[in-house]
Amino acid sequence: MHLRIVSTAIDLRRTSLHSRRQFLKSASLASFAGSAMTWADPLTERARAMHQQMLIFDGHVHALDREFYHGGSMGDRSTEGQWDLVRAKEGGEKAFFLSIFVPEEYYPGRFETKQTLRRIDHAYRQLALNRDKVVLARKASEIQAAAASGRLAAVLDIEGSYDLDGDLGVLRELHARGLSSAQLSAHNWNQHYADACCSPAKANGLTENGRKLIREMNRLGMVINVSHSADTTMQQAIEVSDHPVIATHHGLRSVNDIPRNIPDNLLQKLAGKGGVLGIQIGSEFAYPKEYAWITEHRRKTFWDTTDIPTRVRGKSIYEVDELVAPGYPMLGAEVPAEVQMTVDNWVDVVDRVIRLVGEDHVALGSDFDGGPTLARGMRDVRDLPMITESMLRRGYSEERIRKFWGGNLLRVFGTIAGG
Repeated sequence: MHLRIVSTAIDLRRTSLHSRRQFLKSASLASFAGSAMTWADPLTERARAMHQQMLIFDGHVHALDREFYHGGSMGDRSTEGQWDLVRAKEGGEKAFFLSIFVPEEYYPGRFETKQTLRRIDHAYRQLALNRDKVVLARKASEIQAAAASGRLAAVLDIEGSYDLDGDLGVLRELHARGLSSAQLSAHNWNQHYADACCSPAKANGLTENGRKLIREMNRLGMVINVSHSADTTMQQAIEVSDHPVIATHHGLRSVNDIPRNIPDNLLQKLAGKGGVLGIQIGSEFAYPKEYAWITEHRRKTFWDTTDIPTRVRGKSIYEVDELVAPGYPMLGAEVPAEVQMTVDNWVDVVDRVIRLVGEDHVALGSDFDGGPTLARGMRDVRDLPMITESMLRRGYSEERIRKFWGGNLLRVFGTIAGG
């Protein structure tokens, strides 16, 4: 069955006119391949050496979408996308939230729980295949032990829906299977218990069952991930939870005024309860000029999924696999040089978070292979040291840089899941 899906998916990749990948290629008015692959300012030895010594903990990576739909191993260097274990190690990453991504296409047929189980099974098989490079981590101490052994640590996180109804029994079973973190919204759609950022409100935040779910996640020691949630959902989750809340991959609405980004007042509430904001690495969150260009040429916002119910109507889960496979790994857009975000533009957002709530509440949530359009000169995860260089040029202390790269996320993960 899986071989049939992979074979068909590869054919679809060649023929589909509507995949995200083909749109992003056709959207460009000017090729920037040459300029994007080099960086005018070489890394200083100080930045390179410091970066490799950091415990870099990435709050959000689409580590296995490519392999689930097209086969292969996360432990092999890929020429596609932005992330694999080999390139991640070269970029200095030591730990990452491994996104078990269940997108909207699986919801109309109520396939979300089955897809979650399939994706978790696939994640375990990939972890076993690459046990020399990566290990599952459920506690902060296990992340540190993995780093000491030279392996990356993977924390399992649901992006999307594990169950639209928020069944607590299903949640407990998934936690027993190793799930450490779960998103409250069904990606950009509402759950039946929690509203999303980018769908018409139904519950005005959380239902009573949504509040029960948060309390149960607190009891289990699971991370509550409010990325993609509506403002009302985020606010209520922060109020209900006894533990800090994390937005794993986000931006600031005061920088780019889109519903996927968090407003300053909610960032302050999140930080006030000890939470952390993971900054998504792409221009569509962090750089209004490039976001406007991409949206104009796409002719829709990146969160517009209104066509999904029609496209998946009557399809089996395996036919949905075939439909969505051409879009993975999700690629960033090719854009003209004059509208490209720079690394310094991106670090401006980190700077603003620090000015608003302090250096203890900001982290990286890259969203690699989830579609971010990277800064000028960044190829993929290998170029994370460019950020360290930018921070050093701003006069950031080594302590502040360590907090950003992993210290903050590790601290809060340890508070929630255990040391």
